[in-house]
Amino acid sequence: MIMKVLVIGGNFAGMTAAMEVKKKLKGSVNVTVIDRNPDFLFIPSLIWVPFGRRNVAQISVPRRGVFEKAGIAFVQTIALSVDPDTRIVTTEQGNFEYDQLIIATGPKVKHDIAPGVKEYAHYIGHPTGALAAKAALEEFKKNPGPMVIGATQNAGCMGAAYEFLFNMEKWLREQKIRKKVDLYWVTPETFLGHFGIEGMPMGEAMLKKFMQMFNIHYRTGVGVTEVTPDSVKLTNGESLPFKFTMLMPPFVGVDFIANSPKLEATANGFLDVGLDYRHRKYSNIWAAGLTVNVVPPFKQGEVPFSVPKTGYPSDETGKIVAENILRSINGETKLKEKSWGKIPGVCIMDAGKKEVIILSDHLFKPRNFAIMIPNVFYDVNKVILEKYFLWKIRNGYSSLP
Repeated sequence: MIMKVLVIGGNFAGMTAAMEVKKKLKGSVNVTVIDRNPDFLFIPSLIWVPFGRRNVAQISVPRRGVFEKAGIAFVQTIALSVDPDTRIVTTEQGNFEYDQLIIATGPKVKHDIAPGVKEYAHYIGHPTGALAAKAALEEFKKNPGPMVIGATQNAGCMGAAYEFLFNMEKWLREQKIRKKVDLYWVTPETFLGHFGIEGMPMGEAMLKKFMQMFNIHYRTGVGVTEVTPDSVKLTNGESLPFKFTMLMPPFVGVDFIANSPKLEATANGFLDVGLDYRHRKYSNIWAAGLTVNVVPPFKQGEVPFSVPKTGYPSDETGKIVAENILRSINGETKLKEKSWGKIPGVCIMDAGKKEVIILSDHLFKPRNFAIMIPNVFYDVNKVILEKYFLWKIRNGYSSLP
C-alpha cells in the first residue's frame, strides 16, 4: 500500500521535508505539497529589494519544476483547515486525504500589535512589503527627514531589522542625503545584539561601535504604543518623528492552524510539539519550521520579545521530521530528537556591504562554542550563502546543509 504524505507549506521547512521524505521512502510514498504561492522565496535577501540590489525574481525559484523532477505533486492553493480525526485537509481546491501530515506553513505577521503599525510602518518580510518600501524610498529621496527602524514588542526577527538598518545607512550615504537624516533604531531587546538568543560574545560591544561609527541613535528595551502618520510613540514615553519607518512586528500562527481547533495550538497560534517535532496528540502529524512553538529561554525585560525563527533551523527541522516519519513507518520507537535551541546557530548578518558572521554549536545557551566575526570589507559570504541555497533548491539537493 502506497502511503500518502501531505505537506502544507513549501518554503524552507516544507520543501526540505517533502524532498527528504520522497528520497528516503521513494516509491512507497506519494508526497503532495500544498502552498498558495508558486515560487520558493529566499526570504533573507528581501532586505536588499528596497534598495534595488535584488529584485524578487532573482531570489525566487518556481516550485513546480523542482517538485515534479523529484516525483512530488505540487498543488497551488490555500489550505483552509485540517480534521485530524478524519485525516482530511480542506483547501480552496477540494479535500486531500493523508496518512502523514507535515505542517510547515510558516507564520502570519501580527500587524495589529499596536495602532497604526499596519497603516504607517513598512514591513520588508514579504515581497509586497519590500516593493512598497522601495517605492516609498524613492519618494523619500525628494524630501528626506528622520527615520525610525526597528522591531515592536513580541517580535523575534531582530536580525533582519538590524540588516535593514545598516543597509539603509549605506543607502543614505550613496544617495548623498545622510546628513539630512536622523536615523533611529528601536528594539525590545534588553541590550543591542541580544537577537532573542541572549547575545554572542562581544556582540553588544560590536553593535554599539557600529551605532557610534554610523551615527545611529538607539533605544533598547522599548515597545511601540502607536504609530501615527509622522511619529512612532514608544513605551518609554518618547515620540520619535519620521518620514520613513520600518518595523518588524511579531509572528503568530496562520489561519490554517487557527481554523483547525483539534490541533490545540498555543495562544500565539503555533504548535506545541515534542523534541521529535511530532504532535503531542496525533502521532501522524508533524510540525517543521516557523510553525513550531518555541518558548524563549531567557528572562524578559519590561518589554517582551521572542526568539529568532530563521531559514537554517527551519531547514534542519524539516530534515528531522522526514527522518522521524521514516523511522515511525518502519516501526521504530526511538525517534530523532533535537530541540530548537540545540540546533547550531549559523547566520550571516549583512551590514551594508559589510557583514557579521555568527556561529555557535547551539542557538540557545548553554553553548560550548560561540563567535561573531566582523567582515568590514564586503558581504561576500552573505552573497555566497544566497547563491548556494538557491542552487541547492533549484537542483533538489535537500540533503545538503
